[in-house]
Amino acid sequence: MTLAETSSFAFVVAPHEAGRRLDLVLATRAAGSAELTRSRLQSLIRQGRVRVESAGVEAGPLKPGMLLKAGDRVDLQVPPPEATELVAEEVEFTPLYEDEDILVLVKPPGLVVHPADGHRQGTLVHGLLHHCRNLSGISGQLRPGIVHRLDKDTSGCLVVAKNDLAHHNLVQQFKGREVEKTYQALLRGILAEDTGQVVLPIGRHPVHRKKMAVRREGGREAVTHWRVRQRFSAGYTLVELLLETGRTHQIRVHMAALGHPLAGDRLYGRNPEKDMPYGIDRQWLHAWRLAFNHPRSGRRLTFTAPLWVDLQASLDRLREIEAV
Repeated sequence: MTLAETSSFAFVVAPHEAGRRLDLVLATRAAGSAELTRSRLQSLIRQGRVRVESAGVEAGPLKPGMLLKAGDRVDLQVPPPEATELVAEEVEFTPLYEDEDILVLVKPPGLVVHPADGHRQGTLVHGLLHHCRNLSGISGQLRPGIVHRLDKDTSGCLVVAKNDLAHHNLVQQFKGREVEKTYQALLRGILAEDTGQVVLPIGRHPVHRKKMAVRREGGREAVTHWRVRQRFSAGYTLVELLLETGRTHQIRVHMAALGHPLAGDRLYGRNPEKDMPYGIDRQWLHAWRLAFNHPRSGRRLTFTAPLWVDLQASLDRLREIEAV
């Protein structure tokens, strides 16, 4: 019986495991378990869920870095995942791919990803609890793992972890910049160059707490690459954007700093009513393509989400004008 199939596990430390850390030995023994990542095991050790007997004497209190000796007996007790306090709700989104580890979906505009002040119900997380019937627990709780987010009014591709193994792996991929995040955006004005990049640090706005801003001091590194896909004589530029980093509102802040805010952006742009004749009543931003390595198999996966209906309609309108 494997660790993933039982709530308890016991073993005697082998000679080749002597001198190694308790958490590392447990992680090696638990290899392949979606729930028992090293960080989860460290938490269980601190909670007193692990016992070590050395020559018949129980050691304690235990720390993850405790060094084991050959012949030590290790007992692990894994509590069942706790039910989340959130109530599952039926929320509309489009699944693109799903297996035991991950769910890739298309988030519609207007949907908040995670519960927060003012959004305690009807979020994507509530919908995921309703949709995912085989969640195996993340950090001891039955909940989906949000590893990246999209703004409420941004549509497009999103990947969600369904267990600890996937959550930990995807978080590391995002930190290591192994995940490719490509967006499409419609900008105000005409970009003169065909390609370029914005390398400006981003931090919380010093006055407007709901906004982010370019912060030369105290900001975090942020890099956005852009490529023009089409220019419109009506005064707009369609661009493709590749993010190296994933700061809050990164694209919106960087494009505004470039002097070309997103069409329809009420927070970082000006006079969004000027975009209304083209059917633009939200920020024109779409998470078009997402590529990453599968957290279990390592296979490279790539997903694309067609433009949302309202964005496609506004492009069609601009192209009609262009053709006249």
